[in-house]
Amino acid sequence: MIARLKGTLAEKTAAAVVVMTGGVGYRVHVPLSTFYELPEEGAEVDLRVRTVVREDAIELFGFMTSAEKEVFGLLNSVSKIGPKLALNILSGISPAELVQAVSQKDLGRLSRVPGVGTKTAERLVLELKDKLPQLAALAPVSAPAAGMAELDDIGRDLVSALINLGYSRNEAQKAVTAARAEADCQGDDLAGLLRLSLKRLQKT
Repeated sequence: MIARLKGTLAEKTAAAVVVMTGGVGYRVHVPLSTFYELPEEGAEVDLRVRTVVREDAIELFGFMTSAEKEVFGLLNSVSKIGPKLALNILSGISPAELVQAVSQKDLGRLSRVPGVGTKTAERLVLELKDKLPQLAALAPVSAPAAGMAELDDIGRDLVSALINLGYSRNEAQKAVTAARAEADCQGDDLAGLLRLSLKRLQKT
């Protein structure tokens, strides 16, 4: 089983990347949080990997952090949640937010993740509640900072995603506010607003 993959980033898309190592190109599925943290094509990349073996395929799922890799495994252990949906959940909610949503039985937050309906949200809460100590150890939840209460759901999601990528809460909130102003929108284009926020952060 492949547990870690280090090599040249040959190709990257929002859904998967190709990593060249030892003359072999490995296709690795990644969540959006990892995608936005990837270097440019041609640079070296180091991914934590989960190998999923099925009857008809062997698939690799890659993550920038060990926390995401382990949370992916826990999500995949929930009934009726396969690896693709587990990856999709990680693209829509950070590990720390997942811990908070499960502990508070926040079905509304969970069901806002694309592909997760009310029934799936209920299963997540039911089957992960006993694993909260393990989840919390992987992704500790910090107390909400001043200013977060003023953000809407999309704003909070953006700030949490940026914090999960390593930025401070203050940096993330400023970048999200600037991105919203630049886009002149309060809509739900999460991916577009995240890209704008990251551009703002990279300029500072």
